[in-house]
Amino acid sequence: MSTTAAHPVGSAVARAHVVLDEVAEMSTWSMSQAETAQAIVEASRLQARLAAVQSRLLEHADTVAVQERNASPSLAVWHSNVTRSTKRESFRQVRLAEGLARHVLVREALGRGDLVAEQASVICTSLDALPDDLDPAVLEQATAALVAFAGVHDAKALRVLGRRILDVVAPEVGEAWEAELLDREEREAEKSSVFRMREDGHGRIKGSFTVPSLVGQMLEKALMAFAAPKHQIANRASTDKAPEPVRRPTARRLGDAFVELIERLDPKRLPRAGGVNATVVVTMTLASLQGGLAAAALDTGGRISAGDARRLACEAGIVPVVLDGESKPLDVGRAKRFFTKTQRIAMGIRDGGCTARGCDAPPAMCHAHHDDPWSHHGLTDLARGRLLCPYHHRRIHDPDYEVDIGADNQVTFHHRT
Repeated sequence: MSTTAAHPVGSAVARAHVVLDEVAEMSTWSMSQAETAQAIVEASRLQARLAAVQSRLLEHADTVAVQERNASPSLAVWHSNVTRSTKRESFRQVRLAEGLARHVLVREALGRGDLVAEQASVICTSLDALPDDLDPAVLEQATAALVAFAGVHDAKALRVLGRRILDVVAPEVGEAWEAELLDREEREAEKSSVFRMREDGHGRIKGSFTVPSLVGQMLEKALMAFAAPKHQIANRASTDKAPEPVRRPTARRLGDAFVELIERLDPKRLPRAGGVNATVVVTMTLASLQGGLAAAALDTGGRISAGDARRLACEAGIVPVVLDGESKPLDVGRAKRFFTKTQRIAMGIRDGGCTARGCDAPPAMCHAHHDDPWSHHGLTDLARGRLLCPYHHRRIHDPDYEVDIGADNQVTFHHRT
């Protein structure tokens, strides 16, 4: 590449290419550990300094309307075309150039290699979010503070610090500004709350939601409470199946926790709809309740397996309706079907948690299970009930497993072959 560019900036870029050509194919096998570490750090600083030069060039490119060279509708689109970058990346670089043009201290720090481009972008965004009528001296203090924080914090931490920077440089201004900002965000969040659900046709419902931060944090805290116990770390010591990985992905654990949260909703606390609490009604035949395979119907229009219906019949979160051979109701969730609060407390004291061998789920995370199925005239007696965590409650109703109850009241599961 020629090094005779007319302008010093263009000439410097050309010389940089020549220097890099000299080491492009050079082996690095002889570099020591210290040399390698130092070179990586310096290469990062060099990349930051080049990003500063690139931003200055993009700022100037807008001034001379470089996009007119190929009739591009904007500078970012032109940049995307000529550099083969995605439009998203090109718009990001143009926004950074615009931000650095407004905040000279940040541009200078990037030009020295004291920041990386990601940090500079976050700082510019944080500064642009400050009040329009902010005293210039306070703005300069905020900029200097964020640049200094960048010496020890990454872009993620800087984003948090940027929201509170006025608390550092001008507390009296920051308190009022934060109150106004939070009020505006909360009002906008309240208007934008949405919840979507759709069936995928394979026994699952998928969805997405947008809620105010407070509500999201409340949900997260509730899910973490369900996901936290050690038994959520895929403890399968009570089965003779091959052990699963020690830890499951967080998304899986939170998914299981969300299922548990919904199943544990107290129907007495839900609004009434159609004359009854908003509780799912599960309709099944007596044969299915007693061990048959026929699916159970939900009053929502869905269907579930007989095994899942029998498991849910142990809990008060649904209303089970049992039909005879002529589809006439035999029973509609009699209260005596379920263990009382006092029985549950006594069970927790006696069992100490899940009674599956090897499981340490605490009582608060367990379901009350009938050893003698209610459908076979079993009684809701303390002596014939036990605590099982949601995972093992599903397994005890799973026909793929048979169980043994030892003299110590612990349940051992055996996978049928």
